[in-house]
Amino acid sequence: MSIAENPYQSPQTEAVPEKPLAVQGALTEDMLVYLKGASPWLRFVGILGFISAGMMVLWGLVSLILFPLMRDAWGDFTVALGLVMGGAMAAVFIGMGALIFFPSLFTYRFGGKIRNYLRTGAEQELEQAFKNNKSLWKFVGILCIIYLAFLPLMIVGSIIAAFASVMG
Repeated sequence: MSIAENPYQSPQTEAVPEKPLAVQGALTEDMLVYLKGASPWLRFVGILGFISAGMMVLWGLVSLILFPLMRDAWGDFTVALGLVMGGAMAAVFIGMGALIFFPSLFTYRFGGKIRNYLRTGAEQELEQAFKNNKSLWKFVGILCIIYLAFLPLMIVGSIIAAFASVMG
C-alpha cells in the first residue's frame, strides 16, 4: 500500500548509518581561524567563572560567620536562628559556586586544549577539546532538566504561598 492509497501513513525512510566525520585533514583553514579566535575567549570566560565560583563560596562562608553576629542589630534575633539562616545562606552560595565551577572548568579546558592543538597539531588535543565541550553541554543539559523538573513544584508552591498570604 503506498502513500497515495493511504494518505495518513507516516513517511518511511531507509536507515543509513552515519559516516564518521573524523577524516585526516578534515579541518579547513576557516575552521582553524574560528578555533584560534574562540580559544582566548573560552579561557577568559572560564577564568571569570572560576572567580565567580570563588566569590560565591567566599560569600557563603562570610554569611555563615556574620549571621550569628547580627543578633544585637535585630533585637530578638538569636544565635541559633542566625546559625540556621547563615547555614542556609552558606549552603545556597556554596552550591551555586559548585554549579558555576564545573561549566567554567569545562570551558577553560576546551579553550586550553584548542590552543594546544593549534600549537602542536596533536589530534589528541583536539579530541580532548571536544570532549570538554561535550561535557560542558551535558552538564548544562542536566541542569536544564533539573530546572524543568522543579519548575512545576515552584509554580504550585508560589500559588499556595499566595493563597496563604491572602487568607491569613
